[in-house]
Amino acid sequence: MSTATTRSDMLEVIGAGLPRTGTLSMKAALERLGFGPCYHMFEVMTHPDHVDRWLAATSGEVHGREGWDKVFDGYRSATDWPASHYWRELAETYPDAKVVLTVRDPRAWHRSIDMLMSGPGASAAALDGRSLEELPEQARTITTSMGRMRPALEVIGRCYFGPDWSHGQGVPSEKLAVEAFERHVAAVKAGVPAERLLVFDVREGWGPLCAFLGVEAPDEPFPRLNDAESMKQMFQRLAAGEPLSVPRPR
Repeated sequence: MSTATTRSDMLEVIGAGLPRTGTLSMKAALERLGFGPCYHMFEVMTHPDHVDRWLAATSGEVHGREGWDKVFDGYRSATDWPASHYWRELAETYPDAKVVLTVRDPRAWHRSIDMLMSGPGASAAALDGRSLEELPEQARTITTSMGRMRPALEVIGRCYFGPDWSHGQGVPSEKLAVEAFERHVAAVKAGVPAERLLVFDVREGWGPLCAFLGVEAPDEPFPRLNDAESMKQMFQRLAAGEPLSVPRPR
């Protein structure tokens, strides 16, 4: 069985899908196929200094190959926000990279993304009423860094949910959210040549993804990771004083 084995100093696979479209499963799949490390929101949590990269990106301070190489230094692929928001810039910066647009039923997506964006979120729920000072050191560091990340996420979110949107207030009505989802899908399809783009539902498994990337499918199940549950469990472990670990398929 062969997978991608050559090393590269550039992104080779650009995930253009919105959060809650199987992006954590995609991260695991790309890494299994040899296109890792794969950048995902979890990377911001495991590397708090990366917050500065995204604050710079949302402020318009990241330009061209040199700028994006610094953002993705050490990574061969990317998926999920914040990276996927910049699919257009990344596709232009890395013209040889392939683009994977993860999709799902937009109404089911609305329910999932609304839970992610509403209220205090999984991290706060896991704190169980404790103040920041009462948390273990690593949990305190990550909670603080994600707080610093909020301005970047609000800049990104307003591009989809409107100029008055703010993190913590959920997403618009199902109708407006579905329209935003479909608008994004249409923009990616129009902005990336068909031969360079795979529109992919992770429920399709290895077949379409491996054919598109030119590698053989592993003799094992496609990774299935629930973003919401993985996030909740990760913060629960952190709050209990356990070391941070990125969720992996069982």
